[in-house]
Amino acid sequence: MLAILLVACDGSLMRKYGAGDGAVDASGRQTTVQGAAQIGVGGVEEARRAAIDDAVMRASSHLKRSNAGSVISDVKVVDEWQDGEVYRVQALAVLSERQHCASPYRKKIVATGFPIMNAEQVSSSESQDLFSGIPREINNRLMETGDFIGRNLTNAVLYSRPDIAPEILSPTGSAESVIVNVARQYNAQFVLSGVIRGFRTESTEYVRGTGVLAEIKSMTREFIGRRSIDFDVFVHDGFSGALLFQQRYSASILGDVSLPNGYNVGSERFNDTPSGHKIDELIQQASADLHRLFGCYPFTTRVLESTHNRIVIAAGAQDKIKAGDKLMIFSAAGIAPDGRGMSESIGILTVSEVSANTAAGSLDSGATRVVRPGDWVKSFASP
Repeated sequence: MLAILLVACDGSLMRKYGAGDGAVDASGRQTTVQGAAQIGVGGVEEARRAAIDDAVMRASSHLKRSNAGSVISDVKVVDEWQDGEVYRVQALAVLSERQHCASPYRKKIVATGFPIMNAEQVSSSESQDLFSGIPREINNRLMETGDFIGRNLTNAVLYSRPDIAPEILSPTGSAESVIVNVARQYNAQFVLSGVIRGFRTESTEYVRGTGVLAEIKSMTREFIGRRSIDFDVFVHDGFSGALLFQQRYSASILGDVSLPNGYNVGSERFNDTPSGHKIDELIQQASADLHRLFGCYPFTTRVLESTHNRIVIAAGAQDKIKAGDKLMIFSAAGIAPDGRGMSESIGILTVSEVSANTAAGSLDSGATRVVRPGDWVKSFASP
């Protein structure tokens, strides 16, 4: 409606603002702004695009002052005109409901199984899909956002001692090397893991209290139960092994708390049960948290081959790599002391060939050393 009103307004009224004006009508999640640009050698069309860019910049600056962390999702030009050698636009900018990602690439994440601390809390007559189903569904929902490529290794777990997770006890190497090996196997940037801390059913052997309420609870305890579900979600960096995310998700379930055998996580009949419904809500919350945090992380992948300045990387069209893209290459041996950074930049890769799963290109002049398989390739965007 605001856009229609703006178009209907008298042109002279909207054109009274100068080129230096910013937002003129901010209200909650939208604002009207002007943008302007000089008409140069590129002509009117180039000046028009520059004026729109100027309007977007002004709108973003204005809206972020009152909506921290927000960005522009849509811009509609409602009026435009030429003022001598200056081209001006009047635009309506709408604030995004979804966090915008500076990185245009899809990031790979591999999900591992969630072991349960107390196996006796899930009986043999109940669904055995929780351990692989919870991480599988979190991964599926991340893929549905379009910002991730999911890989499933949910038949394997990282934690031989779930009670001390996220600490990893490995007889063959360090915790970091376990993570890095899993990530390398699937060419993944992130490793998703977790632990089911509890899925305890409240005892029906004893009803606390006396009186009418206690009598009612005693009569219904065979039909209505209470159960708690608690699981931890972890995300590790697949290149350094560093723990990037740790969060516990908990819920209390009331009603028929059983999960019949054969009900798979994410299925309609699973979600129709009281327990399945609560677990589905926690899965949705966890996937939303991970998308919000990692959807805007810089894209990272590995060098597969390097021969005569032809460098092949483990990412291609499915990762949204395009010919002409430029990516930074870092030494795999150059991990910062805290295990989180890339300390040695080698140079810039320009992509010239793209297939479904790989891409190839050459290193720009000025490289600090020879590129080797296993080195890291990273986008310029920052989170």
